[in-house]
Amino acid sequence: MSTSTPTPQDAGLPAPPSRPPPPQNATPTQINSASDVGIKPTVVHLGDDIRWNHDLYAELNRQFHVERSYSMGREEFKTALRERRWGDFVGMYRPFWNTGGEMGNWDDELISLLPKSCKIYASAGAGFDWVDTKTMAEKGIIYCNSATSCTESVVDLALIHLLSTYRALPWSFLAARSGSPSQFHAANQNIAASTHNPNNSILGIVGLGRIGTRLAWKAATAFEMRVWYHDIAPFPDREKQIPGGAKFCSTLEELLRSTDCVVLCTPFHGEVLLSEKEFAMFKEGSRLVNIARGKLVDETALVKALDEGRIAAAGLDVHADEPNVNPELAKRLNVLVTSHTAGASVESHVGFERLGMENLLGWLKSGKQGTVSAVNLQWLMEE
Repeated sequence: MSTSTPTPQDAGLPAPPSRPPPPQNATPTQINSASDVGIKPTVVHLGDDIRWNHDLYAELNRQFHVERSYSMGREEFKTALRERRWGDFVGMYRPFWNTGGEMGNWDDELISLLPKSCKIYASAGAGFDWVDTKTMAEKGIIYCNSATSCTESVVDLALIHLLSTYRALPWSFLAARSGSPSQFHAANQNIAASTHNPNNSILGIVGLGRIGTRLAWKAATAFEMRVWYHDIAPFPDREKQIPGGAKFCSTLEELLRSTDCVVLCTPFHGEVLLSEKEFAMFKEGSRLVNIARGKLVDETALVKALDEGRIAAAGLDVHADEPNVNPELAKRLNVLVTSHTAGASVESHVGFERLGMENLLGWLKSGKQGTVSAVNLQWLMEE
């Protein structure tokens, strides 16, 4: 990022009224007082205080007037928007996924209440199924996520789930933790007959984005797995990053019928990806890992596929009805379930916090070209 100071005009905003400069050696509080709000565009910081990137947050305060919403429910938030509590703000900043989202889904009801001045929403986390990014874009609002910040964490947990489907980790873990000698003995004596090493088997990845590509690299490097993938188009440059390359499958059916373990790394766009029809296509005795979104999988159909042996084992970090976990899946010894924690690490959260601010500062300097992780530019309507 350039070291030159961004101005509101760089983002296509009107010139601020002429005002005297703040006093020399003024404190941030003095600079951001109500009398100075007109000098700088306003950003609404949703949720808790930042925790790590304090120097960058100080820069955000130098370039923007920062208002705070803290945590408020949907009705209170709607009232605040109607009352224009934060004025004509140009952007929103949500640094954490577990705070600042208490108002619920960002649908047309909420988006329609935003001031016309609002042009950017920079938020933590990788997924954005809770945001109508198309409607935002049609209102001229850029939505930025923070997917790049949690890539390593998501991939590492995906590998644990992948290994679990090959090596029956839930069975072994629960038997040992039970304290029961008979359960321990049963696992110790019988697991070997149903488990396998992953090396030289075929890993099928649905969605060869950053996470999918990194997962392919680690699985091919550490476990010597062969990689096949399905996406909207082939990605030759990404294929070259993977040891041994990767085979593109033009249809999902081709991938499901041929691979030994399928990992979902694709966004949820409102439709179930794997239902009874698709599970019938899986190679007999193959495995499924989902670290994307729970609603991609028809869990009733997955239970049936497990009962029939079509799916030998599954690893699920995400679930269709979170925070409720399907009890038919949770009780199985061949299914590892975790609590949507694939991206949960200190490193991820440091990155979420930082990337949101970088998006806002980049936008202020260069408009949409200055954003670093926008996801809805293809629909963006601009004046």
